[in-house]
This record gives sequence, C-alpha cells and structure tokens, in this order.
Amino acid sequence: MSGRREDSGQVAQDLVGIGFGPSNLALAIAVADHNRRDTPRALRARFIEQQERFGWHRGMLLEGATMQVSFLKDLVTMRDPSSRFSFLMYLQERGRLADFINQKTFFPTRLEFHDYFEWCASEFGDSVDYSRRATQIQPVRAADGRVEALDVVSEGVAGSSGREVVRTLNVAVGTGLTPRLPDGVAAGDHVWHTRDLLFKAPELKELAHRRFVVVGAGQSAAEAVDFLYRTFPDAEVNAVFARYGYSPADDSPFANRIFDPAAVDDFFAAPTDVKDALHDYHRNTNYSVVDGDLIEQLYRTHYQERVAGQERLRILNTTALVSVDHLEDGARVVVRSLITGEVQTLDCDTVVMATGYRPVDPRGLLGELAADCLTDERGRLQVDRDHRVLMADHVDVGVYLQGGTEHTHGITSSLLSTLAVRSGEICDSLLLRRTAQALRADRGREIDTVLG
Repeated sequence: MSGRREDSGQVAQDLVGIGFGPSNLALAIAVADHNRRDTPRALRARFIEQQERFGWHRGMLLEGATMQVSFLKDLVTMRDPSSRFSFLMYLQERGRLADFINQKTFFPTRLEFHDYFEWCASEFGDSVDYSRRATQIQPVRAADGRVEALDVVSEGVAGSSGREVVRTLNVAVGTGLTPRLPDGVAAGDHVWHTRDLLFKAPELKELAHRRFVVVGAGQSAAEAVDFLYRTFPDAEVNAVFARYGYSPADDSPFANRIFDPAAVDDFFAAPTDVKDALHDYHRNTNYSVVDGDLIEQLYRTHYQERVAGQERLRILNTTALVSVDHLEDGARVVVRSLITGEVQTLDCDTVVMATGYRPVDPRGLLGELAADCLTDERGRLQVDRDHRVLMADHVDVGVYLQGGTEHTHGITSSLLSTLAVRSGEICDSLLLRRTAQALRADRGREIDTVLG
C-alpha cells in the first residue's frame, strides 16, 4: 500500500485538506454540497488526518460542559440552512429534536456537539486518510519554473502504511492549535495540559489524592478545577492565576457581533492599527474568560467551604507560577504572590496547565514553497480575503489557512463561529481559481500552436 499515490501521471486533486478537525470537516461538507448541486463542476477533495478517527478536544469533553456558541453556528447553517448536515438534522436522525427544543437552550453540551461532528464526519470515510501525518508539501514545477501543482507527502502513524504522496492543485491547512506551556515547564507523567485531562485522569485513582494544582484563568482552567473538585472528593484543588478573580465572558449582543461573518469583512478591510485595537477591545469575548454560571458555582463552593471552616478549593489569585519540577510520584509547584512577594511550594499529585494554545505556522510544512509566501512588516503571512496565502507571481497553486489568521481575518480565525461561511468562501475560491487555471492552460496551448 505504501506509495500507492506516487504515480506522477495521476490526476491531481482539486484540494487536499491537511487535518480533519471541524474546520476541514466543514470544508468537506461545503464541497459535498456543491458537488450535489453542480455535478459537472464537481471538486475532487481528499483529507489527511493523523488521528485514527475523528476527534475534537476529546480530553476536555467533561460531563455537563456546554458549548460557548449557539447550535445555529454549526458546520453549515450560517452558509446554507437547507444543508442536510445541520445540527437540527442530526437531532432529527437521533430522535431527539423535540427533547432538545424542550430544553429551551441554544447551547448543547460539548459531548453532544462532538457527537454531531462525528455524525457529519462519518459521511466522509472514503475521502479521509486517517492515521497519517502530513510531513511535507513539495512544489511541482512546469518547464518554465511555474509552480503548477503540489505533492503532499504523508507518513503512516499507529501502524498505518508508510510514505504516500498525493498530488493536488490546492491545500487547506487545518492542523488546529498546539498546546502552550509556560517557559521552563515541560509536560510529563504528572504535568499535563488540559487537552489531556480526561485521558490521564483515570491514572489519578491509584494516587493518594493529596493535592492538585490548576494553572490558568480561562474557561478550560475553571472547568478543570470544577472537574477535579467533583471527581476526587478527598483532594485539595488549588487554582493558580494572576488575575484577582475569574472574569466573565462578554456575550452581550453588540459585543457578539465581532463573531458575525460581516465582521470578518470589516476587520479585513481595516487598517493595521484598527485591527490591533479591535482585537484588544474584544479580547474579553473569548480569551481568559469564563462562563458566568461556572464562576458563580465555583464561588458558592469556595464560600460554603469557608463557612464550614474546611477549604478544599483554594483560590490562589494574584499569584504567579515560578517553577514546576517533576517528582517521582508527583510535581513540585512554586508560586509567588504578586502583591506580597511571598513564595509557596505546593507538592501535588498532578499539575494541570490550562495555559491555552498557539497557532501552527504552516511554513514548516511548505518546505521550499515557504520562500514564495508574502509576509507583512511583522513577518506574518499575508492572507487574502478568501483565506489563501498570497504568493509570488510564479505560484499558481493555492494554500488556504483554516486558522492562524487573526491578524488578517479577526478573532474568529480559530473559533467555530464562522466555520460554515468560511468553508463556503474557500469552496467558491477553489471554483474560481480552477476556472482561471483552465483559461491560462488554454492560452498556453494557443501560444504553443502559434509558435509551433
């Protein structure tokens, strides 16, 4: 099976998606919806995913945790409410539509929304190469040096077959985000990022449950504190963060307009200094903020423990992390009060780092093609409105980014809010570019005929 796509005479795909999380799943759906409507102009698309099956933040599918976006911001509705891949159609097929309506909520549990994603992904088993990691994108050059196609190289993982190559005219990079740890902190047996919480929590049943430490002030941090507190009733849980308290997310109607598809147009057209200002103004809609109900629940728990005179939930606010050392049976966390300068040492069974994620720079995959990417004065990729990286004039292929474009497209770049619309925009761009490529090819043949 190794090398089954390495024939240089193969028909190139119109698109290869690298990663098959929600972003490229939404794109697969947009392509499928287009192909059903316009079979003569159907797009050929494949996707490469290193997981052995579809999964989205499985380590944080905590019981009772709800989505922070409306179910109407599913993979299709904002683009095409009639698509058969809507969350409402999923509920209908699962026999829960009336029951969901009776809940009177726009916010399903994270577990249910993940099941919706899996329901959608099950339709694309023939289009996705699971257990494969894309390792390199190689330009395919014509005789005149123009880049006319791309070879996407992948390696098998988890016992899958070896090296494979898929030729394509465009790629959509949807590899998601990489966990961020503080400087000097390394993950280990007792030092985790929140993304691994549910995977590793069963290991804690073998420990004495003396103490846990959670570092961070955002939604994932608060959820991890709540989960550990409820799951291990004999353990002390320490919440460590630099803020004075957990801050609520601003989900008021006017502020929420920053997540509208039209806001992407406004942000893209704005001058750089306005982009920076908008980002700063509206950070509290998404970054280091917590659902208000969860804040109140944790506060009630903390207060009631103070009344009882026995604190198992400790809130170490205005506190900075100094260091984390790995121990044979746990971890040693050193923290410092930002107000008094007092230093504390917390020996714990486990420290959970709820310290967020960072985008992956796609240039690491692009190889020599990275030199053809245009950048701005800060060294950031220039990205066009259709989410395509701007390239040197001799590059005819498209590299589309599914994330990592906050500097050009705004705060929704790494969020679910505009996935449906963005996938439609990329699909439309693929069709327009294919038409343009066909016209260039026709002109080239005409010139060859004249010269011949």
